[in-house]
Amino acid sequence: MDALIDKAARIILGSKLTIALTGAGISVESGIPDFRSKGGLWDRFDPEEYATIYAFKDNPEKVWRMLKEMEQIVDNARPNAAHTGLAELEQMGLLKSVLTQNVDNLHQEAGSRDVIEYHGNSRSLTCLWCNRKYDYKEKKDKYPPRCECGKILKPDVIFFGEAIPSLAMARSSQLASTCQALLIIGTSAVVSPFNILPRQAKQVGATIIEINLEKTVLTDGITDIFLQGKATERVSQVVSAVKALQGA
Repeated sequence: MDALIDKAARIILGSKLTIALTGAGISVESGIPDFRSKGGLWDRFDPEEYATIYAFKDNPEKVWRMLKEMEQIVDNARPNAAHTGLAELEQMGLLKSVLTQNVDNLHQEAGSRDVIEYHGNSRSLTCLWCNRKYDYKEKKDKYPPRCECGKILKPDVIFFGEAIPSLAMARSSQLASTCQALLIIGTSAVVSPFNILPRQAKQVGATIIEINLEKTVLTDGITDIFLQGKATERVSQVVSAVKALQGA
């Protein structure tokens, strides 16, 4: 593993453009369980009933039963060493951007400035009827939270049935198509259209560095360096190796 860590660090140092793709696995160690895992939200709330835009428009009070629990989980979460490690690489000028499927805002809280949120952010709310926006703290502990116009607010997360924000898609595609190194952390990248990005990077010759607890569909297909293990441990090791090489 030490040799792989060193190899990954050298790739990052030699890359003119490095980006990271992150998913639920990077936030598990912050106390946010993968929605799809046993005991996760989808284990208790059928996504067809609670996570589609049609369900929200039809019965927002019902959907907020799930959203309340999600908000409380995210409230208790704090950035972990994987989040702070990526922020550190950005501060060092070695990571251009984080492209994340997560809606927990932990990358920003850790210090990352260039974060592309593929599935939105749970820390802000919008009225679908009058378009007023609120910070979630303004409506904290009000369930369901309501707009001044009286309508129930929707968190700025992408529900099933909603389009991925066009700017996020365009910028993600542009970065994936021009990067020289790609970090994949805590995601199997099987959800469309996010799953296109690793293959776009591979097509332009980028080196794929994957950090996951277990092998994924990417590992034997396009991954060049597989650092199996916890995101906190592996990202920290890579950052330490980068610093050691810089100081050598």
